Amino acid sequence: MDLYDKRILAVLRDGKSRNFQQILSRVELSYNTLRLHLAQLVEHDLVVRRKRPQQGLGRPQFTYTLSKGVDGRAVSALVDPYKGLVVLSFDKLQRICRHEKGRYCKEIRGRCAPQNCPQIIK
Repeated sequence: MDLYDKRILAVLRDGKSRNFQQILSRVELSYNTLRLHLAQLVEHDLVVRRKRPQQGLGRPQFTYTLSKGVDGRAVSALVDPYKGLVVLSFDKLQRICRHEKGRYCKEIRGRCAPQNCPQIIK
């Protein structure tokens, strides 16, 4: 996720439906850049695109909202990841631990296990 996606999600954070022109005026991106990034967000199921009933002739209008599984807190974590909470399984934590070497913890000088890991806040 890049800066453009974060800008778009920040605009849609409140849960209101917005059309393309409303989003375009708030994020200050070019037309094609916004079109491509909205398509990617729709493809990744972060944003829902709905067709509005057409009033008269012309091209159909679409509105964009956040997906139901994505709420304001999740968007806040995506937009500013350093304020979010990260949850890792011990196996994932063990792979990035700077003390672990072959299932041996250099910090505690013993077997690397979740109950005695110095990286886990208890």
